[in-house]
Amino acid sequence: MNLIIVESPTKAKTLSRFLGSSYGVEATMGHIKDLPKSKLGVDVDKNFAPDYQPMVGKEEAIKNIETKSKKAGKIYIATDPDREGEAIANHVKEIVGNGKTKRIVFHEITKEAVEEAIAHPRGIDHHLVDAQIARRVLDRLVGYKLSPILWKKVRRGLSAGRVQTVAVRLIVEREREIEKFKAQEYWEIYCDVKKDQQFRVQLINKKVDNKKTADKVVHNLKKAKYVVANIKRSEVKKNPYPPFTTSTMSQTASRLFGWSARRTMSTAQKLYERGLITYHRTDSVNIAVSAVAKTREYIKAQFGDRYLPDAPRFYKTTSKSAQEAHEAIRPTKPDVSQPKIKKTKWSADMVKLYSLIWKRFVACQMATSIFDRTTIDVKAGDYLLRASGQILKFDGWKKLYAVKMEADDVILPEVAVGVTLQLVKVDPQQKFTQPPAKFNEASLIKTLEELGVGRPSTYAPIISTIQTRQYVEKSEGKFTPTNIGIAVADFLVKNFESVFEYDFTAEMENDLDRVADGDKKWQGVIGGFYKPFEKKLKSVEKNAKRVKIETEKLNKPCPKCGKESKGELVVRVGRFGKFVSCSRFPDCDYTDRYEERIGMRCPDCKKGHVIIKKTGKWKKFFGCSRYPDCKWASWKDPRVKKEKTAS
Repeated sequence: MNLIIVESPTKAKTLSRFLGSSYGVEATMGHIKDLPKSKLGVDVDKNFAPDYQPMVGKEEAIKNIETKSKKAGKIYIATDPDREGEAIANHVKEIVGNGKTKRIVFHEITKEAVEEAIAHPRGIDHHLVDAQIARRVLDRLVGYKLSPILWKKVRRGLSAGRVQTVAVRLIVEREREIEKFKAQEYWEIYCDVKKDQQFRVQLINKKVDNKKTADKVVHNLKKAKYVVANIKRSEVKKNPYPPFTTSTMSQTASRLFGWSARRTMSTAQKLYERGLITYHRTDSVNIAVSAVAKTREYIKAQFGDRYLPDAPRFYKTTSKSAQEAHEAIRPTKPDVSQPKIKKTKWSADMVKLYSLIWKRFVACQMATSIFDRTTIDVKAGDYLLRASGQILKFDGWKKLYAVKMEADDVILPEVAVGVTLQLVKVDPQQKFTQPPAKFNEASLIKTLEELGVGRPSTYAPIISTIQTRQYVEKSEGKFTPTNIGIAVADFLVKNFESVFEYDFTAEMENDLDRVADGDKKWQGVIGGFYKPFEKKLKSVEKNAKRVKIETEKLNKPCPKCGKESKGELVVRVGRFGKFVSCSRFPDCDYTDRYEERIGMRCPDCKKGHVIIKKTGKWKKFFGCSRYPDCKWASWKDPRVKKEKTAS
């Protein structure tokens, strides 16, 4: 019997369904070797040699692989088609031995793809392995070398991450932009006019930024004569979006469903392992020719020739780093719009995400949607006003989404140039400029991608880590830096500016890509970084001043020492989240739970008490402030509306 080695039991089960009895399938359960947790694990004096060791808890998986490998005829290592997968494959080969192992790679778990991979095995791609080693060593050096300095200069228990710190920096800088923002007044002035049919036009040639000017404009508009000055009609074509990458999939799931990047990637992992979609860690929009052909057949059969463009659509990947996978995220069977997934805890999420991926991919091969757009310019004395509208002429790819276009279908009346219109009313609207929006998961991932920071496999871990470390908080889907996050980001950016500078971080990612391509040696990349970094570490440890973390004051005296020593209550952040303590800590050891009011009344409590955010044993939840007399509680944030439907 031949043996195939993969990472997960689910992937193993999917392969077993169509490989038959001549193949056994064994799972590594993820990585089987890693750097040790108890020490640096990198020999900086011996060209940064990593000390990879079998991971604690993986003894049984390793033993199973060793035992079954001895009995196997041929051994195929079929771990994921990226750097992490190649590193796992290399570690499996080290354990099994070089004799019988072959590396196979496929981007979808289907019978055809796996049989094709088995027919064309290869060896381990050591350039990819080197790129994974470089990233692991680099992140270990930064984390282990900076943490002691943070303990000494900021607070014990803190840690730093190379890319995570850049993400926190983005959130901190955005928060400061918001704090500095000063709203500016402006006015939008509309007029309702009519000939046979009433429609609305907006003033476009006069800047109005105060009430005095607005009143003057309104006065003049009420007396003016309204004449149609110009009419422009045009046909507007809208092409479909390219298929999903990891980034665009995560952004869309966040925007439509309110999902975290971790939830999206976890669900995509399940879809991939069950053979329903192609590999989900990718920044490529390339599509297999065979998949396009099958999709075009499906479109023609389902929707007819009108919805099938004359030529297939292929998309060009613009990202320079699109090397870890060769295809976009797509369904493995384009003719399956709803997968038959057995009922599991995650089945609802799986169906929802699959539907999103399926629609995006099939739509990318459908005909262009066409709109008729009309613009009417109206003169009123010295003022120019404009109305714009469009109506859907041919839905094309939008048919797949069953989108109701009423919001865009502004139908303007048939009028001619020179026609006089009757004024119905003038509608001045006072408005104020808005501050920059706080980052949410979608906008943070988009910004990281635009900066070239991180890669498809790192977006979800980055966002998860900065929350776990309590450097940022997420409320109603938006990120706010904590006082600890601000202190850590400021300290690191000030003292290690080059390490956490956006361009430097992006260039380091590019260097890792060059290692994966075989254009650079990983030891040289790490050496070029570490020598100045080590010098800076010594300087900062010696000269940098200790940072004081700002605390949130509750404007209440400490119940224990307030009368005697004028201690007051403040909010601090500890290992398990926020808590209340005395400002005189450690001289006064008073502590209490932190209860954050969210501005909503308890739905069950007849006495009108408020909902507070609490910290439980495992995670935050919401409950009534009158507990235990009122036992209303929810894991879900009651401020967040129900998920939007995908459209």
